[in-house]
Amino acid sequence: MTTTVEPAVEEVVPGVYDIPAEMYHADPVPGGSLSSTGARALTSKCPAKFRHDLDHQQPYKAAFDFGTAAHKVVLGDGPELVLVDAARWDTNEIKARIIKIREAGNIPLKKPDLQRVHDMATVLSKHAEAADLLHPDSGIAEQSMFWKTGNVWCRSRIDWLREDGIVDYKSARSAHPDAIQKAVQEHGYHVQDDWYRRGAAALGVLPRDTPFHFIFQEKEPPYLVTVARLDLWRHIGHQVSEQALFLYDSCRAADYWPAYTTDTALISPPAWLDRQYA
Repeated sequence: MTTTVEPAVEEVVPGVYDIPAEMYHADPVPGGSLSSTGARALTSKCPAKFRHDLDHQQPYKAAFDFGTAAHKVVLGDGPELVLVDAARWDTNEIKARIIKIREAGNIPLKKPDLQRVHDMATVLSKHAEAADLLHPDSGIAEQSMFWKTGNVWCRSRIDWLREDGIVDYKSARSAHPDAIQKAVQEHGYHVQDDWYRRGAAALGVLPRDTPFHFIFQEKEPPYLVTVARLDLWRHIGHQVSEQALFLYDSCRAADYWPAYTTDTALISPPAWLDRQYA
């Protein structure tokens, strides 16, 4: 496992980089690169929406604060968590304070939320498998990978990079296996699984079939934990990744980012409803 220094903006060479999250998300690759998130957007939405979101910075969502805070406490890497111990967050004074905290790259949290993320970390530390996967001596947090696939620059940011595998930590509403199955489909975690493996293999960091563990933890007491691995989803994730790479390369080459369809759409009822009225 090799971690290099921060890359120059003028040039990025394939490798694993220890860089701030802000730099990674700003995409330091000249001309742009495709991330797992972008690959999912290209295939689940359409190229036109992907291009629009790329060109227009999305508004900040405070809902992301809690997940980022949980990552910080569990993985030991990330922005500073700043307690804003005020009964109300809607006063001008507190609003101004929160803006300053976020402008500094830190995360403002109410006291109950700060306590929750620490309680989550405590529970996770008592889960034998999850604690072993994230043991401080077992890997490195928040590593950024950059590599090329054909004409396309790709990137990924791995929560926990081990010598023997990849670990991704997710705070969730439910860690029930049925809920995880739905989350994989809804959020495209199978594409993330494939994308991260691709990068690690392309850079010679880990073999293509390296173990990839997801750790799901509920955000409400008792903060239950489920460690999961994907099976048949991996084949689907591979196909979606291939589709995303083709779309990205083709759209960039033609500078044409189409919408959902260029033809009139013929809308049919779902199969179950058609059977009901047949």
